[in-house]
Amino acid sequence: MTSNWKRTVGNVRSFIGNSMGGLRGGSNLASWVVAGTLAYFLWVKPSQELKREQQERAALAALAEASNPNRYIEKRKPIPDPQETGLIYGNKNRNRKSDE
Repeated sequence: MTSNWKRTVGNVRSFIGNSMGGLRGGSNLASWVVAGTLAYFLWVKPSQELKREQQERAALAALAEASNPNRYIEKRKPIPDPQETGLIYGNKNRNRKSDE
C-alpha cells in the first residue's frame, strides 16, 4: 500500500521535471529566470511603453484641441425651416423669397 502512493508521487515529480525541460536544481531555475527576463523585455515592456505613448499622445491632442483659440464653436442653434432649403441662417432665405 505504501509503495503505491510513493510510486504515484514519484511519477508526478518525474512528469513535472520532464515538462519543465528535464533540468534539475540551479540550472532549471536559471533557465526560467533567463526565459522570464527575455519575455519581459521582448513582449511585456514594449507593449506597456506603446500603450503609455498612445495615452500621452491622446492627452496632448485633447489638450491642444481644447486650448486652440481658432477652433470652431457653434454659438447659435439653427432655426428649423419647413422649405426645401433645410435650415435658415440669418436672412439669406428672406431675400430669395422677396425676389419671387
